[in-house]
Amino acid sequence: MEKSQWYIGTPNGVVLCVEEIAAGRMKGYFYHNYEEDGVAFSGIDDLLLKLEQFYDMLQFPHPTTNSRSFQEKQVRKNQSQEKVKIMNDDNLLSKHGDLGTFIIRVQHRQNNSWQGRITWMEKNKTIYFRSIWEMIKLIASALDTVSVQEGEEKEQSWDDEPGKD
Repeated sequence: MEKSQWYIGTPNGVVLCVEEIAAGRMKGYFYHNYEEDGVAFSGIDDLLLKLEQFYDMLQFPHPTTNSRSFQEKQVRKNQSQEKVKIMNDDNLLSKHGDLGTFIIRVQHRQNNSWQGRITWMEKNKTIYFRSIWEMIKLIASALDTVSVQEGEEKEQSWDDEPGKD
C-alpha cells in the first residue's frame, strides 16, 4: 500500500492508536514527538481533554478564545521553555492501534473547537474536519461504531472524494 498520506507535518501532530472499545468507550494511546511513551486515554472525553492540554503545553495552535474559570488561576510552568523532540516522525508513524490508527493534525483552535485534518492510516485517506465533533464522527465511522441516521445533515465521510487531501 502506498503511504502518501502518512506524514506528521506539524509540531502538534499526533498518532492516535485505538486499542479497544469496551462498554461504548474508546480506549488507546496517542503519541507525539515530545515523549517516548504514549498518552493513555479512556473515552473520547479523556482523549479530548488530554489533547487540549498537549496543545496548551505546546502553545500551538494558539486558541482564539481563553478558557474561563471561577477558580483561582494557576500559574503555568515552563511557558517559555523550548520543547525538545524526542521521537522522530518515522518512530511516530510506526505506532499502530489494534482497531485503528489515525494521524491528527490540528491546524486551528477557533470558535472553541478544532479545525484540521485527519488521516486514517489503514485506508491511507485524509479528510479535513471543521470541528471536534466532526473529527469524532470520522473516527467513529472508521471504527464502525456509529451509523448515520436518515435525515441528518451530510457531513464529511471517508468515502467523499472532495475532502480528500
